[in-house]
Amino acid sequence: MASDIVMNIGEALAGEGNEIAHIDLLIGSKTGPVGTAFATALVNQSAGHSNLLAVLTPNLIAKPATVMITKVTIKGMKQAVQMFGPAQYGVAKAVADCVADGTIPAAQADDLVIVCGVFIHPAAEDAKKILAYNYEATKLSIQRAMKNSPTPAEITAQKDTVKHPFAG
Repeated sequence: MASDIVMNIGEALAGEGNEIAHIDLLIGSKTGPVGTAFATALVNQSAGHSNLLAVLTPNLIAKPATVMITKVTIKGMKQAVQMFGPAQYGVAKAVADCVADGTIPAAQADDLVIVCGVFIHPAAEDAKKILAYNYEATKLSIQRAMKNSPTPAEITAQKDTVKHPFAG
């Protein structure tokens, strides 16, 4: 079954402290621009930016297949283990749960791909929080992407009253 989703976009922030998670997400057909971005991310690796597949455990990939893009340069094994462990599992579990609960139609799971930008603060320490916050932010990003939320009306209604938590 081919997907009619060309490109949906989601974003979410979850958690607090240095373990805070920020997810930027694209979901769309393997044959469209998200599929191209997915493949490009997997084949274009660079020092400190190791893009990786979201897996529940080795040999059990999440579906829709999800590539995680590091949004912060990884500068050592501590950060690498955080990305290739708790963040990877949190993202993969959120994807799997979104298929299980119907947010992503199971019939489209093989036709869609996800590109997921993942932020992990260099001073993050708590693996359980990294996992929990990345799970929460990824799940919320997917929910928003699948609903095309927020709407332009919601954005314009809030644009002059909201405060960005890191804008100072």
